[in-house]
Amino acid sequence: MISIKNIYKSYGKLQVLRGVSLEINRGEVVAVAGPSGAGKTTLLQIVGTLDRADSGSVVYDGVDVLALKERDAARFRNSNIGFVFQFHQLLPEFSLEENVALPALIGGVSRGKAFDRAKELIEYLGLGDRASHRPSELSGGERQRAAVARALINRPQVVLADEPSGSLDSHNRAELHKLFFDLRRDFGQTFVIVTHDELLAASCDRTVHMNDGLITSID
Repeated sequence: MISIKNIYKSYGKLQVLRGVSLEINRGEVVAVAGPSGAGKTTLLQIVGTLDRADSGSVVYDGVDVLALKERDAARFRNSNIGFVFQFHQLLPEFSLEENVALPALIGGVSRGKAFDRAKELIEYLGLGDRASHRPSELSGGERQRAAVARALINRPQVVLADEPSGSLDSHNRAELHKLFFDLRRDFGQTFVIVTHDELLAASCDRTVHMNDGLITSID
């Protein structure tokens, strides 16, 4: 489904990725692990079209997203890729429901349909009684589940997660990890998860180990 080939990326004189290649199959849950500075987040951002590689290709079902113009890449990203970050990145002035609906509204979905879809996801994730609350009124686990709902609003093919459980306590971490596999079962999404969490990595279909800008092994 995703074919990543020979990705190089430098920031000035610092070479962050040094020829990374990886194939990700549809419906997989793949962990990307390694020490800080290994290039994990940079790779995830390039795969998600949030950053540009110096060279190489990232092909989603025949579409080389690195060859797209910026506006086309943004449109592709909005329609096909969901993101979950470590610190949820919810907008504080909006309610949970508004935060979840926002990517659909940006994508041109009518307000009615966007909020209907948001309500479905919020209920699915057990947050129905919190829909009108702002992020400051939610627990850490609730905020991260809201971020997952937002990632799913446009029915993306792929969800990319960067240390999604890094700011959570052990209970909420376990709940979030279970949620990823429930979502794969119920909605068929492909997940690529950058993580330092050994338990999460061990539960994934495959773990890609990185160090010094290279893939060193795949379990």
